[in-house]
Amino acid sequence: MAFSSYIGSTRRGGWASSLLPSSSSSPSSTSKSKLTRRSRRRFALRDFIFANFFTIGLSISLVFFFILVLRYGVPNPITSRFKSRPPYRSYRPRKSVYRKPVLADNRNGSVAGATVDITTKELYDRIQFLDEDGGPWKQGWRVTYKGNEWDSEKLKIFVVPHSHNDPGWKLTVEEYYDRQSRHILDTIVETLSKDARRKFIWEEMSYLERWWRDTTDEKRESFVNIVKNGQLEIVGGGWVMNDEANSHYFAIIEQMTEGNTWLNDTIGIVPKNSWAIDPFGYSPTMAYLLRRMGFENMLIQRTHYELKKELALHKNLEYVWRQSWDVEETTDIFVHMMPFYSYDIPHTCGPEPAICCQFDFARMPGFSYELCPWGKHPVETTQENVKERALLLLDQYRKKSTLYRTNTLIIPLGDDFRYISTDEAEAQFRNYQLLFDYINSNPSLNAEAKFGTLEDYFRTIREEADRRNYSQLGEVGSAQIGGFPSLAGDFFTYADRQQDYWSGYYVSRPFFKAVDRVLEQTLRATDMMIALLLGYCQKSQCEKLPVGFSYKLTAARRNLALFQHHDGVTGTAKDHVVLDYGTRMHTSLQDLQIFMAKAIEVLLGIRHEKSDQISQFEAEQVRSKYDAQPVHKAISAHEGTQQSVVFFNPLEQTREEVVMVVVNRPDVTVLDSNWTCVQSQVSPEFQHDKGRIFTGRHRVYWRASVPAMGLQTYYIANGFVGCEKAKPVGLKFFLGSSSIPCPAPYTCSKAENNVVEIQNQHQTLTFDVRNGLLQKVTSKSGSSNIVGEEIAMYSSSGSGAYLFKPTGDAQPIIETGGKIVISKGPLVQEVFSYPSTTWEKSPISHSTRIYNGENTIQEYLIEKEYHVELLGHVFNDKELIVRYKTDIDNKRMFYSDLNGFQMSRRETYDKIPVQGNYYPMPALAFIQGSTGQRFSVHSRQSLGAASLKDGWLEIMLDRRLLRDDGRGLGQGVMDNRAMNVIFHIIVELNISSTSNPVSNPYPLYPSLLSHRIGAHLNYPLHAFIAKKPQDISVQPASRTFSPLAAPLPCDLHIVSFKVPYPSKYSQQSHENGRFVLILQRRKWDTSYCRKGRSQCTRVADESVNIFNLFKGLAVLSARPTSLNLLHEDIEMLGYNEQFGDVAQEGQVVISPMEIQAYKLDLRPH
Repeated sequence: MAFSSYIGSTRRGGWASSLLPSSSSSPSSTSKSKLTRRSRRRFALRDFIFANFFTIGLSISLVFFFILVLRYGVPNPITSRFKSRPPYRSYRPRKSVYRKPVLADNRNGSVAGATVDITTKELYDRIQFLDEDGGPWKQGWRVTYKGNEWDSEKLKIFVVPHSHNDPGWKLTVEEYYDRQSRHILDTIVETLSKDARRKFIWEEMSYLERWWRDTTDEKRESFVNIVKNGQLEIVGGGWVMNDEANSHYFAIIEQMTEGNTWLNDTIGIVPKNSWAIDPFGYSPTMAYLLRRMGFENMLIQRTHYELKKELALHKNLEYVWRQSWDVEETTDIFVHMMPFYSYDIPHTCGPEPAICCQFDFARMPGFSYELCPWGKHPVETTQENVKERALLLLDQYRKKSTLYRTNTLIIPLGDDFRYISTDEAEAQFRNYQLLFDYINSNPSLNAEAKFGTLEDYFRTIREEADRRNYSQLGEVGSAQIGGFPSLAGDFFTYADRQQDYWSGYYVSRPFFKAVDRVLEQTLRATDMMIALLLGYCQKSQCEKLPVGFSYKLTAARRNLALFQHHDGVTGTAKDHVVLDYGTRMHTSLQDLQIFMAKAIEVLLGIRHEKSDQISQFEAEQVRSKYDAQPVHKAISAHEGTQQSVVFFNPLEQTREEVVMVVVNRPDVTVLDSNWTCVQSQVSPEFQHDKGRIFTGRHRVYWRASVPAMGLQTYYIANGFVGCEKAKPVGLKFFLGSSSIPCPAPYTCSKAENNVVEIQNQHQTLTFDVRNGLLQKVTSKSGSSNIVGEEIAMYSSSGSGAYLFKPTGDAQPIIETGGKIVISKGPLVQEVFSYPSTTWEKSPISHSTRIYNGENTIQEYLIEKEYHVELLGHVFNDKELIVRYKTDIDNKRMFYSDLNGFQMSRRETYDKIPVQGNYYPMPALAFIQGSTGQRFSVHSRQSLGAASLKDGWLEIMLDRRLLRDDGRGLGQGVMDNRAMNVIFHIIVELNISSTSNPVSNPYPLYPSLLSHRIGAHLNYPLHAFIAKKPQDISVQPASRTFSPLAAPLPCDLHIVSFKVPYPSKYSQQSHENGRFVLILQRRKWDTSYCRKGRSQCTRVADESVNIFNLFKGLAVLSARPTSLNLLHEDIEMLGYNEQFGDVAQEGQVVISPMEIQAYKLDLRPH
């Protein structure tokens, strides 16, 4: 995404003045044998040694020297650990160290954290957020220098040309490719081939893959040549430069793997350096995943401007990012943070944009870019003006260098979709080369400038840091690279100027944020099915179905990957681009569901071979178009017929769950796969329609049991003798002045009191029937929690797709009245509310459900479903929230997840506005009191959350905005869609210890129960129903599929089980590991163990043998690999040694929070 113009030390190889390693001449030949008068031979040996002492010592030293060279490569410079094989090298990091963990205020010491020099919480505590005018560098200060800073180590300047290519923003990815990106790639190949001194970096594989298909063989060869010789570096190499606030870690791994593997398969390289200049804030999850993919270094840009200033003041803009839980420093990765407002040329050469803009030679007359807004424009460099121009530019370089510790400097040279023509590229390269030549030809300047890549820069800074000690007194630092501080935390919420906080994009286009997660979970389930099909396949015919689907599978992976772009899942693209993203996801979702319907027939043994047959099953939920809500397919259930329902469980534990399907007739019976009667309940289906609350259809509920990663069949029958029909619920109405006819076959009554309750064996929920909102949650022990539900709206005239800028506090919108229906049955109890509001048509209706399924985790949760329709001009510049007002004394602190992977501690600050106290909530937020009471809200889509007052937790549901917010999009957000938001809420009480959130700076962890509830919500059962009913007399044999030998431990999660290349399956050898298994060990708070453990047989404290994972399927070998599947050197990935031991015994030991990947060789037995 482009910026909106705002007027307002690091090194490289080849410049180090060091010698080759000198050998030590101190041999140690200390024989300990005793000497006697008769040992003349030994005296002779002694005399020989003394006579040839120097020669022997030199020989021994040379031997050791050559051993070191063979082991580590030629050092460059003397202490460098890095081989100088440009451009893509493999280095071995220093061995991880163990530091005693910092324990928080916790009686059992269970909350520990990494030892670091800086945390982002400490930065926020210290910064006053005064937005003081810094002069030419508006967000900093007037930077000066003495001039002698480079006397002992000259300034080494890398100017890094780049072009930021958004895969969709103002134009679709195809429009951008056709109009700009393909021309840019052509330009890079042509201009770099002319001069070996020219360099460039490229990030987005989505465009490169597209260009590679279209371009000529000659250009492909030239491209490979400039990559191999180090002129062009692929940085990041993901399919896109992904967002880091809304994207789930599964999707991040997918998009990085898709890009990295395509690059390796096509060109034979694997990136080592990450370049993320445009995501709107940064997550430590990304740092962790990159480290475990073999990346060594990161560069980031968009962090809060006050935070940049604070880090720059202490020369901490370069640091080692460490995960908050990591006490062994295995997750450390080196980071360079850019110091200024933007990544464009005016804001990258130095602190004075008015000067830097004069060196953006594409702004000279004759090009299409805007002139410099500061009034002084670039001019062609000539022999007459080169001295003056070079010294002016060098002054900016020197000023920027003082913000960093070392004398190596990186200067990005680019902007959005730059270098589109040869003329433009030549203007930049030609003028800069003249400036470089002048600087380099004057030794008195103590500077050397050249074009470079990220690899050039990071290699040089590491070499300098090895030579010179830049560590500050008392600094913890890192064993990975010396001289820099260590840092833990995240960089949300981003502000680029004044009080403009980018918290709006956490919620913009929430409909498509939800579709994103549905596509994720469907792709993951499909990958599992393909792996199971090919794993159990014993003849070539059964390969046809998954292999024939491989093209659409790749398309689905890439469509999901594309949407992770930082203008995709963020909801910050133009309307027609959103349509393009949505259509792509919808197409892939349909393709995946059609495949799954066929795959379940094969796995259940209904059919075996032909992939072109139409399946007898279809998905139970279908979407008519890309922006339509999913609709439940209704089962007809005519007299004397039955229809089968098949569930696929994508989780690694057996699933006991109350499930639901929709039927047209209520008089049905549910039977399991053995044709045994199952207790069931039937309820009316509600809809968001004030005049017609009931649809006329019915929901049938029953308790299902589905094996881990397996299939289970149930039957919905009408007229089956010997079984009780589904039990109708009882209904109670509170309708105000209106009336609703009682639907058959239900019994109806009126709610007499102002409060109503629904309950199960664990909790009672109390509602105010005058407004239909939740008031209180009471546990079976009698303890009561106030949970005052409030639905409110912010008004805002400054908000846009990116920014949230409310005018005042959110105002409640629910009035007394409305229509409320309470339904009570043996399995589910529900309160449905169509509330009364100022508007004729309410923008929201909602249901609250609790479940009675025996031995299910659903017993412990409260299900909230909000139907949101923020449609029409009456809701312009409105932002809709739900707020839970509890009696928990959380001191305005809460915990929200980062990418569905880890938690982050959030604190509300008075010194920053409301919008700055909003944070991303991709999956979970909770508040906790001093006595251990915890209130958690799980979501199945990314949203934004805050705790603005003590005991409050609020979540934004949707936003409709008339205006553009000045960040380049050029429109508001007016394309809202009707949608459902589902939360799973739990109220827990700490049972063994208390961690005081005020004194504990580290994140708290979800309970085991909370983890399981989140997994069930985000990885739901996939339901398929038979397209046609069968006669009830036709009773097929039991249809079930259970592939795991035993369920996995409750805290061990299968992130992915797949075949990366189904199309090449038969061509690959077994030894290559055709299957991939990615496991994650969840870290959970042991002080909330009672409820969660009651449903668990075991946790992963002990090793798990993956050789014995499957029934009827032998795992013959398992090789550890990186998360992008491209590295098998465990040490370079930072893992402990146990990870590498799996290949021999099959025993997997995973530390909490770790994700580990394995390549498997599977064969049926």
